[in-house]
Amino acid sequence: MCLVEMIVLGHLISRLASINNDSPSVVMTPPIEIPNKSPDVQKPEVQKLDVQKSEVQKLDVQKPMPLPLNERILSSLTRKTVAAHPWHDLEIGPGAPIFFNCVVEIGKGSKVKYELDKNTGLIKVDRVLYSSVVYPHNYGFIPRTLCEDNDPMDVLVIMQEPVLPGCFLRAKAIGLMPMIDQGEKDDKIIAVCADDPEYRHYTDIKELPPHRLAEIRRFFEDYKKNENKDVAVDEFLPATSAYDAIQGSMNLYADYIIESLRR
Repeated sequence: MCLVEMIVLGHLISRLASINNDSPSVVMTPPIEIPNKSPDVQKPEVQKLDVQKSEVQKLDVQKPMPLPLNERILSSLTRKTVAAHPWHDLEIGPGAPIFFNCVVEIGKGSKVKYELDKNTGLIKVDRVLYSSVVYPHNYGFIPRTLCEDNDPMDVLVIMQEPVLPGCFLRAKAIGLMPMIDQGEKDDKIIAVCADDPEYRHYTDIKELPPHRLAEIRRFFEDYKKNENKDVAVDEFLPATSAYDAIQGSMNLYADYIIESLRR
């Protein structure tokens, strides 16, 4: 090896040695931190959702399930909480024959003839009146009474306002209107609403204005004319006659019930 080559080789060796000695002082760039996207970070949220879901499931378990429609209908039929039939199940009232309950079939001012369906106890539409007239007052019947036409006692209740069909109210008898409908006796009780401050003080039909009585008479004389049916209205009778008629219909109804039980 010549002298020049030896000098170059020695220089390289010394250079390498200096690099090795300086390496510990080299400043290293810290690595870039990458956010940890492992599932452990979301674990608390997942657990919270699981707890909420379990609570909802518990509530669903504790909530009673509704009965099927047919079972609900059958269960309601076994519970009798209201009067099933207004004629037979509604009481006439302790004050009868003076004060009594009245089931309204037709409201004041109506041209529709509603009436009790005896089989179901519902109020049905019988017809629309053929004549151009309307009922002058609320019209209905007295429960637990029976008349010669096999219907409950009819009653016309004078008061300020019309009442919906199917409702019942307290009435006070003040008179009787004798009537013959197609050859059959069909008397009407004239009464006032016992809870109407404008009329509750009336005690006898003679206290009513004569024109009011004329309107009532005319209505019943005319409301069936266009049906070619004859109706005759006699003179109005006092309150005592109404009491006797109501008591007689109560007795007839009681006899009917006793006879039915015997059968």
